[in-house]
Amino acid sequence: MSNAIIQLLVLAGIAIFLILRLKSVLGTREGFEKPSVTPPVPDTRKARFEVIEGGPDSDISDHAAPGSDAAKALAAMKQLEPGFSVAEFLHGARSAYELILTAFEKGDLDSVTPFLSADVNEAFSEAVAARKARGLTVTAEFLGLREVSLQNAELDPRTHEAEITVRFASELISAARDASGEVVEGNPKEVRRQRDVWTFGRTMGAADPNWQLVATGE
Repeated sequence: MSNAIIQLLVLAGIAIFLILRLKSVLGTREGFEKPSVTPPVPDTRKARFEVIEGGPDSDISDHAAPGSDAAKALAAMKQLEPGFSVAEFLHGARSAYELILTAFEKGDLDSVTPFLSADVNEAFSEAVAARKARGLTVTAEFLGLREVSLQNAELDPRTHEAEITVRFASELISAARDASGEVVEGNPKEVRRQRDVWTFGRTMGAADPNWQLVATGE
């Protein structure tokens, strides 16, 4: 056997040995093997940040205890009149209180008559008339409000008549002088702190958007 043939046989043997070694180390592949897939990691962020619809109405819960009769009445008012806002009502009540209180102190109710119920207007008018009968002249300066808070709310389901009671704490300076100019009530140099509980009424869904003062107290 020639040297060339011997060399070929040796090389062939070495090649077969290497092929067998590679197969034992790498294994065999058949067809198109699927690539390995990393199992998906559950995304918990969606659960954490999911928005809960139909939650509490902050416009109500900011001013009345959730589940209270007042909160239920306010919710019913919103159903009858979707545009109704408790926050906007209290803002209007703040302005109405200053306007009505100042008008009463000065004895000039004509400008606020549309905002008074018949009973309240009659009571205020009698008080103003009594002061005039005594010859008293009142000077008043409204300084501001320290508190405006919703105390109660009621709604008649049959008539849709709503009532909202608000507590006010105000500061003002007022004094009543007689015909000679002598101060007989109040003090023109002293701040008077006053607390009032007023109830405003209105029929929900009515064309007239104005609330009227229907009752006063302390």
